[in-house]
Amino acid sequence: MQNPSVDEQPLLVERDENVAASEAKRLLRLAGPLVASGLLQCALQLVSVMFVGHLGELHLAGASLATSLANVTGFSLLAGMASALDTLCGQAFGARQYHLLGVYKQRAMLVLALACVPIALVWTNTTRILLFLGQDRAIAAEAGAYARWLIPSLVPYVPLTCHIRFLPVMASSAVTSLSHVLVCWALVHKAGMGSKGAALARAISYCTNLSILSMYTRLSGACKRTWKGFSMEAFKELRQFAELAFPSAMMVCLEWWSFELLALLSGLLPNPKLETSVLSICFNTGALMFMVPSGLCTAISTRVSNELGAGRPQAAKLATRLVVCLALLEGSVISVTMILLRRFWGYVYSNEEEVVAYIARMIPVLAMSFFMNGIHTSLAGVLTGCGEQKIGARVNLVAFYLAGIPLAVLLAFALHFNGMGLWLGIVCGSLIKLPLLMWIVLSINWEKEAIKVKDMVLGSSLPVA
Repeated sequence: MQNPSVDEQPLLVERDENVAASEAKRLLRLAGPLVASGLLQCALQLVSVMFVGHLGELHLAGASLATSLANVTGFSLLAGMASALDTLCGQAFGARQYHLLGVYKQRAMLVLALACVPIALVWTNTTRILLFLGQDRAIAAEAGAYARWLIPSLVPYVPLTCHIRFLPVMASSAVTSLSHVLVCWALVHKAGMGSKGAALARAISYCTNLSILSMYTRLSGACKRTWKGFSMEAFKELRQFAELAFPSAMMVCLEWWSFELLALLSGLLPNPKLETSVLSICFNTGALMFMVPSGLCTAISTRVSNELGAGRPQAAKLATRLVVCLALLEGSVISVTMILLRRFWGYVYSNEEEVVAYIARMIPVLAMSFFMNGIHTSLAGVLTGCGEQKIGARVNLVAFYLAGIPLAVLLAFALHFNGMGLWLGIVCGSLIKLPLLMWIVLSINWEKEAIKVKDMVLGSSLPVA
């Protein structure tokens, strides 16, 4: 192959720049609405916690522990299992097997619905579980009541979390978030339900969002190719879907659980009401900030899976390089912004001066965490697009459970850094996770991945459309 002439080189450089600019625009067009919808969906939990926080420290601590347990044993597991749709739907769409998207969604709903049975049993026994783990009796009782009122939210959450994997959800999330404030106010204050009303409000708001998306699926022309109605095909290959859904859940849950474990450990620290309340605010702040890298994660997962499904491995490689640059930029902006707001952020959640001052001290540590999360979350999206969730799960196991959590316990309890030590341990876990993921992504053979995806999609038991 001849090298390009001197006259051709500027044209090649310009062409490469145009391709990169076009890919960056695609990523941003995908990530923008995803970030917005993620922030709006996260607002449901934030608004509920804010309403409970102004009822008092005990209510906030109880709701925080209940939310942590619900996330660990329920919402994280269901969301993680549903993330298998990011791989399957993206690859099928890239291969133009549009009919598979609706079938995959139905399979996901069946598998997730079965998983809700043990989840509901755990939430029913939240008080006993927390007492067994050594939590304060008053906080455990408050958390148990809150968790029981969260059980109805599982009914709409299963189909909702499957719908949002391949539907435009920004408008429906905006309507839901706005109405959630009114629903919380009506149940918490007007109906006098207190913290229980805040829990029940989530079920009502999930139903609102699901209703909007269901109508869109059935009435919009954009879904004609991907939604053919309910099909008996959904009952086939459930085991194959579960085999991808389980590592997908582990990839999501192992990281998510490490943060929630900090909330449970905070209840064992001196002054557990203060520590649990502060860690709850940190988690909710982290969840809010995480929506930006999460949008990039889903965007790169979509682009990689689409391009591999379409047989364009080099395009997937280019998208991977660009998303890392975008992650570096957004991580820097978020970290600097949070540091500038550190003296005021606590007032959003609490009127207690002690809580606000503690939050101000925690913000710089959170900023470091947010910066690293932005990068390795995008790299995790690349693995999801390739269908390599098992590798991502192993990385999280090593980074957080062999390093991060033990260091958190050491810093918090042995060295008496308390809540600050817990979060510093997680930061250390992130420091280990980042180079591991970077090395794995740099080692990907894109041509082999494209061949693997083609064989998987075309080897489906369903007829080719």
